[in-house]
Amino acid sequence: MRNPLSETIVNIKPSGIRKFFDLVSEMNDKDVISLGVGEPDFDTPWHVRDEGIYSLEKGRTFYTSNSGLKELREEICNYLDRRYQVSYDWHHETIVTVGGSEGIDIAMRAMLDPGDEVLIPQPSYVSYEPCAILAGGKPVIIELKAENEFRLTPEELLEHITDKTKILVLPYPNNPTGAIMERADLEKIAEIVMEKDIFVLSDEIYSELSYKGDHVTIASIPGMKERTILINGFSKAYAMTGWRLGYACGPREIIEQMTKIHQFAIMCAPTTSQYAAVEAMRNGDADVATMREAYDQRRRYLVNAFKEMGLECFEPYGAFYIFPCIKEFGMTSEEFAERFLKEEKVAVVPGTAFGDSGEGFLRISYAYSLQNLKAALARLERFVEKLRAEQKEQA
Repeated sequence: MRNPLSETIVNIKPSGIRKFFDLVSEMNDKDVISLGVGEPDFDTPWHVRDEGIYSLEKGRTFYTSNSGLKELREEICNYLDRRYQVSYDWHHETIVTVGGSEGIDIAMRAMLDPGDEVLIPQPSYVSYEPCAILAGGKPVIIELKAENEFRLTPEELLEHITDKTKILVLPYPNNPTGAIMERADLEKIAEIVMEKDIFVLSDEIYSELSYKGDHVTIASIPGMKERTILINGFSKAYAMTGWRLGYACGPREIIEQMTKIHQFAIMCAPTTSQYAAVEAMRNGDADVATMREAYDQRRRYLVNAFKEMGLECFEPYGAFYIFPCIKEFGMTSEEFAERFLKEEKVAVVPGTAFGDSGEGFLRISYAYSLQNLKAALARLERFVEKLRAEQKEQA
């Protein structure tokens, strides 16, 4: 029989995160604590859920326009102007997508020709590389360094740009490291982007979870709005992961082609989710602030806990992840994570799930209760002490 499968698809590796989800589910042990999921532990705020329910009760169960509800696109543009001082035309420069992930996918498909290069700083979210490949592009990995707090430096960017470079992915605040880029960092990157005539895909899904001043979007820097596709959504800031809703804003000619792909592949984002999202954007600032304060408390607890146990870790200022270094133990990230799960029943994600430069690190999510975090950290401290004792015996 003729091979029914695409070689391109077969050669793409499955998500490294999923492996550890599967291991936890196979253990079927109630004592396992998972710190692996990048999902808020908060319920969607009640007034947002209520608006979704009301939309169903009113029979609003039909397709919206391909680009999304007019009211939602208007609120998205109002929000971006109000929060990040960047203005978009709701009618021509905004599209509502099925999560931020769809926005990443269709942006690359709309912009890339075969052989175009996509610069992907890593460690970073697992979807960028496969999406670039599926769009016919060539991923070019920029390995970020812990000594730079996993920020993208101008030198690293210049080193990887060629005459085939088309897109730079800018994944900040960052999953998995928690790193951020401040305005001064972005201004240096913007100079190079404009000089080299390339475009930016800026994934800002964690923009509301920044703990060192307000988030800055590169699209707000003069000359960059026309070179940037801004990706964002409702999953992280509003605890709406299951509603599957995101958006993209950018130059009209790019958004129009993204809408064409979306039109054929998706039709439109879920109608109920869109009505709920209008309420979230209009009246959800206080909810976001409450959740951000809780995450920040957990973040500070983890940073101090790692210092006390002598585990090397830079202080993250974004998202809800922390990225401790475990190189001192002479184990790969995967070996450490597997043994930690087996012996202490705590699930974390190896840094290599987010690229080779994540070797020697772990991603720990603090989108969990402080009670769970304290229990997990007590087990980690016990595990670390055991490993250090083993090293002394072998010395």
